[in-house]
Amino acid sequence: MPTEIRTFSDFWPYYVRAHSQPRTRFLHAIGSVLALVSVALGFVYSSWFFLAAPLVGYAFAWYAHFFVEHNKPATFGHPFYSLAADYRMLFLMMAGKMDAEVARASFQKM
Repeated sequence: MPTEIRTFSDFWPYYVRAHSQPRTRFLHAIGSVLALVSVALGFVYSSWFFLAAPLVGYAFAWYAHFFVEHNKPATFGHPFYSLAADYRMLFLMMAGKMDAEVARASFQKM
């Protein structure tokens, strides 16, 4: 991971390159959506669902990094930027713009 990451704007291209495989992004999206569902269920049914949210979200994401991308999750170095980037990526995927973002980030300087 580049050491010059000081802002989310610095982090974003690194994050995008670490999620270059469509399957990785898809698994992240599943985990992110299920984490949101768990939070909602926590408000409706039981606070135990709040504990499930990060477990479910990270399970899908980390599986993707270790077995699809074969890289280290960005969460380890920048947990808050990583969480924000997960949801930015999810929204870009829903808008059909994430593939273009991956192409753009792959041409940027590392």
